Amino acid sequence: MAHAELQIDNQICFRLYTAARLITQAYTPMFSELGITYPQYLVLMVLWEKDTQPVNDIAHRLLLETNTVTPLLQRMEKLGLVCRHKGEQDKRQQIVSLTEKGRAMEERACELIPAGMGKQLAACPLKPKDYHHLAQELDALIETLKKN
Repeated sequence: MAHAELQIDNQICFRLYTAARLITQAYTPMFSELGITYPQYLVLMVLWEKDTQPVNDIAHRLLLETNTVTPLLQRMEKLGLVCRHKGEQDKRQQIVSLTEKGRAMEERACELIPAGMGKQLAACPLKPKDYHHLAQELDALIETLKKN
């Protein structure tokens, strides 16, 4: 090959894509048990941290566009996990809150997901400090790419 920089083994993007795809795949049985998808889990985590938020804030926290988050929230509302209502000061603003079912799912997710992922990653040579360092490195990469 004339251009080594174009070989797939030299691409960080391929590793990131593959790792993300395989991690999401590892989560799938746990999400199936909860009756949710990975994007729905992300929204739930944002709302478990701070309930009752505008759609724009949720989208911003997830680094997604509002038009990506809105259909996701509509499906979550049909599942009875969240409810949406207009803002009190600004009627154009959509506010999202957890329902009882959405709040209750936090406990079940806490029992199921960390232990399940621990089992999935048990054979990985990375230690907890390595994951922390990896998260910091990925955060730096994300911040750099957000600026472009």
